[in-house]
Amino acid sequence: MRALITGVSGFVGSHLAEYLLAQTDWEIAGTVYGPYDNISAIRDRLQLYPAELSRLPVVEFVLEQTHPGVVFHLAAMAVTGKSWHDPAATLQINLSMQANILQAIVNLHLDSRVIVVGSSEEYGAVSERDLPVNESAPFRPLNPYAVSKVGQDMLGLQYHLSHGLDTVRVRPFNHIGPRQSLGFVTSDFASQIARIEAGLQAPLMRVGNLEAQRDFTDVRDVVRAYHLLAQHGKAGEAYNIGSGRAHAVGEVLNMLLCQTSADIHVEPDPDRMRPSDIPRVVCDYGKLHECTGWEPTIAFEQSLADVLAYWRLQVRRGREE
Repeated sequence: MRALITGVSGFVGSHLAEYLLAQTDWEIAGTVYGPYDNISAIRDRLQLYPAELSRLPVVEFVLEQTHPGVVFHLAAMAVTGKSWHDPAATLQINLSMQANILQAIVNLHLDSRVIVVGSSEEYGAVSERDLPVNESAPFRPLNPYAVSKVGQDMLGLQYHLSHGLDTVRVRPFNHIGPRQSLGFVTSDFASQIARIEAGLQAPLMRVGNLEAQRDFTDVRDVVRAYHLLAQHGKAGEAYNIGSGRAHAVGEVLNMLLCQTSADIHVEPDPDRMRPSDIPRVVCDYGKLHECTGWEPTIAFEQSLADVLAYWRLQVRRGREE
């Protein structure tokens, strides 16, 4: 088996590559657009292609070279907050890359399975009566990034129905872990704490909405679900991936603050507030469990400890350089 991971050097892509190398005998190829830092330890074990996936000929070239049995399409403009500032770019980039992956498979007559990575953001404006959210919930996106993910999701379904492509759609809820970039709540909190501990920032943390409750899952559990669905998922179906538990953002902050001896003051920052937000989100992952037996295994507390350890290391390396 050969797998192609688009965005292999990203947060999720690097964890997926590590997992597949450790747990399978698959050959792993990947597309890269940006730094290689996250895959430095495994780079020599990967077949890498610097690629701009918004160009169809480039995508066709990569697929011709790799002939993957499964494509994990992870490359995307993925920061929700940034999508408010440039919605057109978010839509154009995410939809064009997804369409090109699918169309290239059609053009090349490949029989690759495609894991189409959507997001729980597709469900958007869920109410308490909708919880936990299952795959039949309607799409009510609240931001441009969510709209782009609805589009990717529907492209996966459309190509399955109209071309018979072997697509499996996944809708992961919030996932966290080492290597996640800034712009996400746990990384933003942990990076500030690490900088304060190192004396690089005043002992003040600026935060957004602490009341919102979200379903957080460790990225290492998420990529395990991707692998299981690549093997056992039903073509054309969609699967939620989440922990089935909600944690308030304030709880996340408090748990991280408990891991530092620094005396840190917290104050709200209007610039970190989203134009729209919902009080509580919880995932129903029953369909995934029924199909694959998947359950989350990494404790939330461990995930947060690992995130903070990662940012402490990044700050230390930055000072040494």
